[in-house]
Amino acid sequence: MNRFILTKLNEWKDGVNRKPLILKGARQVGKTWLMKEFGRRHFANILYLNFESSTRLKKLFEEDFNITRVITSIEIEANQKVDPKNTLIIFDEIQEAEKGLTSLKYFYEQAPEYFIVAAGSLLGISMQKNNSFPVGKVDLLEMYPLSFIEFLSNIGEEKLAAEIQNRNWSVISIFHDKLTEQLRLYYFIGGMPEVVANYIQNKNLETVRSLQQKLLMGYENDFSKHAPDVIVPRIRLVWNNLISQLAKENRKFIYGQIKKGARTKDFELAISWLVDAGLAIKVNRVEKPTKPLNAYSDFDAFKLFLVDIGLLNAMANLDQKTLLEQNKILTEYKGALSEQFVCQQMIHKTKLYYWSIPPATAEVDFIFEKGEEIIPVEVKAEKNLKAKSLKLFAEKFNTKNAIRLSMSPYNNKQGWLTDLPLYGAETITY
Repeated sequence: MNRFILTKLNEWKDGVNRKPLILKGARQVGKTWLMKEFGRRHFANILYLNFESSTRLKKLFEEDFNITRVITSIEIEANQKVDPKNTLIIFDEIQEAEKGLTSLKYFYEQAPEYFIVAAGSLLGISMQKNNSFPVGKVDLLEMYPLSFIEFLSNIGEEKLAAEIQNRNWSVISIFHDKLTEQLRLYYFIGGMPEVVANYIQNKNLETVRSLQQKLLMGYENDFSKHAPDVIVPRIRLVWNNLISQLAKENRKFIYGQIKKGARTKDFELAISWLVDAGLAIKVNRVEKPTKPLNAYSDFDAFKLFLVDIGLLNAMANLDQKTLLEQNKILTEYKGALSEQFVCQQMIHKTKLYYWSIPPATAEVDFIFEKGEEIIPVEVKAEKNLKAKSLKLFAEKFNTKNAIRLSMSPYNNKQGWLTDLPLYGAETITY
């Protein structure tokens, strides 16, 4: 499978001040595969350790952080010699090892010559209680499901994917209808690696949906495994309410929709838990679009998206026959799918916010920082190019560059406003 994040790993390998790398990401986004594939491509040897599957390994760092002892121990465990220059050491499910995360600090301070990549489910890493996180002593890289461009490159459309990356709109426009069909397919399949790989092999959407349901069940089972018992019921309530929150005309998260009379304090910990676990994406409102946006964000007003659009559709039990109905999949749930899609394509590149004027008389779906500019992004599910809120935002804040995403082809005739097809959403952040 072709994952663009492999380029980032190679940059880390060649970095001057390289530190042990922690690969973050929700469960099942392909972290283990990525680490092994990276090792296969760039190292003579791979030493792979899974702390979840070995009782001995769980105790590896309990005694001390003497790196010489640790290296000797893992060489015995793996029955292979570690050559610092040519061996990639992989610590998988590192959250299962007592003091495992803390040990990375000592690898950096005592033995920086070793190539260490560690990974674990965010469900585990984010909730560590007995581990001191090695702030400043590790490099961090976050992994997400496959983007639409990655999806294209893996289903035999490498050239089309490359043209979108290069923003060669004159060529892309010729294949607009084909790309629209592929976009509908991605809406249904999503970007979870196991699901995409299964579709490539079998071309069976029923199997795709079955796998998605298994993934969702696995996540729900993990709630009980990693979350404090007292908030598990609330996590489930938020989780099961995500689709109805996004289906509203105004997608701002409403606590009262989860449960009558619900208040912020009742569910904010459950929401934070899902976000920290990488299963939900929180997009806060900004009333004043001024850099840095984080300083002006309203943490009490937000939208909540799912980690993957395919899983969102599985949650909603969206029938695969919808794929055959022209444009319907793009307008289901009042455009919620299109906003989910855009969020998923952009979040791995930049921090997203949205803008609105209370009481929601005007709203721009997303805004983000790009260099010295703040770029507003309006998302349209079809070819409807009305964008009153976007125009108001541009006039109010003297915006020079705005983006409108829809199913219409590329158009930049207005100067200040660029119309982009939805399948080009990821390129906004380039």
